[in-house]
Amino acid sequence: MILYPHFDVGENGHLTIGGLDAVELAKEFGTPAYIIDEDVIRENCRTYLKAAKVCFGPDALPLYASKALSFTGIYRIVAEEGLGIDCVSGGELYTAKNADFPAERIYFHGNNKTDADLCQALDMGVGTIVVDGREELEALNALAGERGARQKILLRITPGIDPHTHRAIMTGNVDSKFGSAIVTGQALEITRAALTMPHLSLAGFHCHIGSQIFDIEPFRDAAGIMLHFIADVKAATGFEAKELNLGGGLGVRYIEEDRTVDYAKAVAEIAEIVRKGAAEAGVAMPRVILEPGRSLVAAAGATLYTVGSVKEIPGFRRYVSVDGGMPDNPRYALYQSQYTALIANKAAEPKDHRVTVAGRCCESGDLIGENMPLQSPERGDILAVLCTGAYNYSMASNYNRIPRPPVVLLHKGKARIAVRRETYADLVDLDVK
Repeated sequence: MILYPHFDVGENGHLTIGGLDAVELAKEFGTPAYIIDEDVIRENCRTYLKAAKVCFGPDALPLYASKALSFTGIYRIVAEEGLGIDCVSGGELYTAKNADFPAERIYFHGNNKTDADLCQALDMGVGTIVVDGREELEALNALAGERGARQKILLRITPGIDPHTHRAIMTGNVDSKFGSAIVTGQALEITRAALTMPHLSLAGFHCHIGSQIFDIEPFRDAAGIMLHFIADVKAATGFEAKELNLGGGLGVRYIEEDRTVDYAKAVAEIAEIVRKGAAEAGVAMPRVILEPGRSLVAAAGATLYTVGSVKEIPGFRRYVSVDGGMPDNPRYALYQSQYTALIANKAAEPKDHRVTVAGRCCESGDLIGENMPLQSPERGDILAVLCTGAYNYSMASNYNRIPRPPVVLLHKGKARIAVRRETYADLVDLDVK
């Protein structure tokens, strides 16, 4: 086992993913390629759903935060497993619709929804729209009124929490582009406004404090603040929130040094925190919604590359260049995110080299990792980067006019294309001559 049970070494010394030989997968589908173990995603969905129902009751509905990995097939998987989804754009809504995802189980987020986005959500029959600000509140009320509808909403609130994660993925602090802050009085102000809107039905509140969080304490703090806010709103307006969405953000083990998170245990701890917090705040236990994204899909993925060159700079470093890079995985360039890498065709050999894995782009910052332990690399080797199921394909670009890799789903020992590899023809398909 390497990090997770579905990554292992076969009898021939090759990396296996979901029991399939990674070298053979590279031969069949080419490189670079995203390999996603569907069975891992399904198991993670079941873990969250079972834990939520045990801890929160039979109406519990975990939401898959689909910005982590969005394509038609993933929405079908999540629908079959009984979860809802969190969408943040018209494109994600469109993809979910393409998968025939039940619209009533969709929560639509975003800090700057356009009128077109809101119309799309209303016309799809999206179950819940999470309103981010006052202008959106007024626009949505007007658009719902034009349709003779009354739309269920949550209000996004910023509780003012530092989750001790990377600054770029903190979202719950007061100085944030998301939501309305409690400490400034804006949260209560937008709540009062929402209660006057005839075409909107306020169900409760949403918050999200950040991503890649390994400690339960930030969730404890956020839940306590939100429950006291619910109590303050009740005292000020008479409205008592029926729903509290605490977002997602639980961490994933990318390298050996990272801790393993027991997600079922974390859900149980959050449930106990909310139960005690509601009693202390003097409010009824709300329906609690959680939004796992990364923790559902990250570990399910691996990206396969072919090594093109190995460049040694004496006294400095050794560069191992591959046929992908920041266009298919921008997270190191953005966040200096760490990954586990290995030579798939030499997986049984010791990692006795320290290397910088570089991409093929004309960009000095096009790196997948630095000072990474790796087996002895040479041209033609298959290099695997593990745990790339989240925020890799979904953040991919065509920088340097490079086509995006395919997404290959593994299920019950078989591999199939879920998203085909882009071609050069695809790159010019929207160009006007």
